[in-house]
Amino acid sequence: VDAGTGVGDLDVEALAAIDHVFLTHAHLDHVVSVPFLVDTVGARRSRPLLVHALEATIATLRRSVFNWELWPDFTQIPDSHSPYLEFRTLVPGETVTLSGRKLRGIAVNHSVPALGYLIGDARGSLAFSGDTTQTDAFWEVLNECEGLRHVIIETSFPDEDEELSRLAKHLCPSMLAGELAKLTRAAPVHITHLMPGREGEIMREIHGHITVAPPQQLRRGMQFEW
Repeated sequence: VDAGTGVGDLDVEALAAIDHVFLTHAHLDHVVSVPFLVDTVGARRSRPLLVHALEATIATLRRSVFNWELWPDFTQIPDSHSPYLEFRTLVPGETVTLSGRKLRGIAVNHSVPALGYLIGDARGSLAFSGDTTQTDAFWEVLNECEGLRHVIIETSFPDEDEELSRLAKHLCPSMLAGELAKLTRAAPVHITHLMPGREGEIMREIHGHITVAPPQQLRRGMQFEW
């Protein structure tokens, strides 16, 4: 889910084993590794890498990335009949099932069209907000999920930057507290997308607002099991 710079932590064999990428939106920090991924392992694979995203996200990638100027169009390489890359359009509310695991796209509220995801199977589900500000649809879906086990949500700025949070359609700690009040399911909450260099400040503010079962910072290398 998403393909930011963290994809670079994977070795070539792990990269070649990725068959599907589900994008939340078109901003660079969420898609930057898609062109490098397909360029690195496209020739190693026997089938295209499938990138699932909103129509608007795909349009941006076609226009601004895979345009033969910034990067080759790998939907045409080596040819249009057997490309290294294929796009699959997702609409909010649609569910894709892969080997028994379901991924449901949920419309969220960001500065560009964006999705969150509910990812799970019969054992339980994990929710990922992607980038969002205040929203209702995301929580409505989570509140209907009986097997909700984990929630990953962004908080990008400290409270002193609430105006910027609203302008950029992100969250700050006080806004996060209001959003989590909409969640009626009990599940651990993990915070991502913190402003670099201000992670500690943001987490302290979050813990100041939320003292019962406070959210924890999502950290590189964490694994989730249920």
